[in-house]
Amino acid sequence: FGLAMTDEMRALAEENRRRSGLANAHFLNGEIENIPLPDDSVDVVISNCVLNLVPDKQQAFAEIIRVLKPGGHFCISDVVSSGTLPDWLKGVAEAYAGCVSGAITLGDYLQKIEETGFVDIEVAQQRRIDVPQDLLARHLTEKQLREIENSRLDLLSVTVKGTKPA
Repeated sequence: FGLAMTDEMRALAEENRRRSGLANAHFLNGEIENIPLPDDSVDVVISNCVLNLVPDKQQAFAEIIRVLKPGGHFCISDVVSSGTLPDWLKGVAEAYAGCVSGAITLGDYLQKIEETGFVDIEVAQQRRIDVPQDLLARHLTEKQLREIENSRLDLLSVTVKGTKPA
């Protein structure tokens, strides 16, 4: 199953499915905070840079654990931060579209997963994301650029795995 938030994304997914000749892929309209599947119905959940954009990450993880079968697991790649982002950055539209302003700290991210009930939580991969200075300069004031530089705040691309208890 694939989950798409918009009719356009679902249509694109269906077209890609048709082109590839896959017969066992099905796409549903919905959001990760309210997955339109029954409890204990899937073996694996994968996601790439989605939860970062979700305001209620705890609810998203609660939905993931709900739909997973006992012993099922997830593998999620996402953007997190090494520290708390400045409040003003959360309102920058380009930062949101670029998966930056929704980033929470890695510690908070892992805590939400653990609080949901997952076990065997593992950061399988982690790397620093370098944001080009010219891109920052186009969207931030001098004061904001200095604040980011002085904060030593890093954005991280992480891949996290976890398992629903059997």
